[in-house]
Amino acid sequence: MATSCATSTFSPLLNKLTGRTSMAMVGLLSYAPKTLTPISPTRTFNFISLSTPTKPLKKSFQVRAVVAPTEAVSEFDEMVSGTKRKYYMLGGKGGVGKTSCAASLAVKFANSGHPTLVVSTDPAHSLSDSFAQDLTGGALVPVEGPDSPLFALEINPEKAREEFRTAAQNNGGTGVKDLMDGMGLGMIAEQLGELKLGELLDTPPPGLDEAIAISKVIQFLDSPEYSMFTRIVFDTAPTGHTLRLLSLPDFLDRSIGKLLKLKQKISSATSAIKSVFGQEQPKQDSTDKLERLRERMIKVRELFRDTDSTEFVIVTIPTVMAVSESSRLHASLMKEDVPVKRLIVNQILPPSASDCKFCAIKRKDQMRALDMIRSDPELTNLTLIQAPLVDVEIRGVPALKFLGDIVWK
Repeated sequence: MATSCATSTFSPLLNKLTGRTSMAMVGLLSYAPKTLTPISPTRTFNFISLSTPTKPLKKSFQVRAVVAPTEAVSEFDEMVSGTKRKYYMLGGKGGVGKTSCAASLAVKFANSGHPTLVVSTDPAHSLSDSFAQDLTGGALVPVEGPDSPLFALEINPEKAREEFRTAAQNNGGTGVKDLMDGMGLGMIAEQLGELKLGELLDTPPPGLDEAIAISKVIQFLDSPEYSMFTRIVFDTAPTGHTLRLLSLPDFLDRSIGKLLKLKQKISSATSAIKSVFGQEQPKQDSTDKLERLRERMIKVRELFRDTDSTEFVIVTIPTVMAVSESSRLHASLMKEDVPVKRLIVNQILPPSASDCKFCAIKRKDQMRALDMIRSDPELTNLTLIQAPLVDVEIRGVPALKFLGDIVWK
């Protein structure tokens, strides 16, 4: 088998941590040397040396970096410092290990004294699998194990659509009736109602899942329910969904602005006509709601771009295709003014005394991908976190704690 060339010292402990005897699944362990300057073309990548102690679960592994001590400066101290709420968004190409990295970071924050919330905005959720706990249902669920409160939330688009349907039915069958009534266009609203707009939710349009995720971000900002959390970690959907999520506040802000201008013009015309006949002015409830929604969208947009409270961490693997996508993702994030500092390169083959033909070819391909990172202007200045590939599965809080201690140095 391909993994036979890389002797693993991780398996005995992690089998105890995960309660599994099978080593068929592939897991993730990581090491994070700090690089604040661009990577030199002549510089080589170094791996960690791990050794198992005689007493399990107590100081599980001694981690020794091959790099110089001056380069192994802790970065997690900066991430964990301060009590101001901070948001960390982990994203990248599908299947690169975003969920494991996000879950391990959340456990690390909780064990460092921060009440933490980890949120999955990916419609294909895997947080439940990562924590080995049922987190479905679209509600806050306490995670068992960490030292400080840790809650998880898998956003449920179908449940949100059902809530929207119920609200629409309670409002006379359409979600726009109040707005149209406020504009003095009740007759048009009734005609729109005959179109049964709620049925469109049975075939959700593109961007609906991202809109639901945005609504949850708004809740995090405004609701007392979330006020206790000083760290919020987002396990985001693959690249395309994430970019729509980040650009949505701008789009909604512009759209709401156009609606408000349209309503103002219509209101001016209708109020002039109604004043002739002595009728009352239309209510301003719908305008107030739109204004409040617009203010929240602006607040979310500012949050995504706040370098003091928000950071996007790109996760990738050492393949040419994945690195190329990560480069494009970083360029798109820069256009949205989203702060990015770190790049996790996952699934790097660990060193081996002897390589089979497959591993030798694979290692050569990975070195080519790492060379791309060195020379890519979008990626070379990011702090690099290298994550070696191992032959076990990371699942459950104890395993995530161990992973977090290795990744988030």
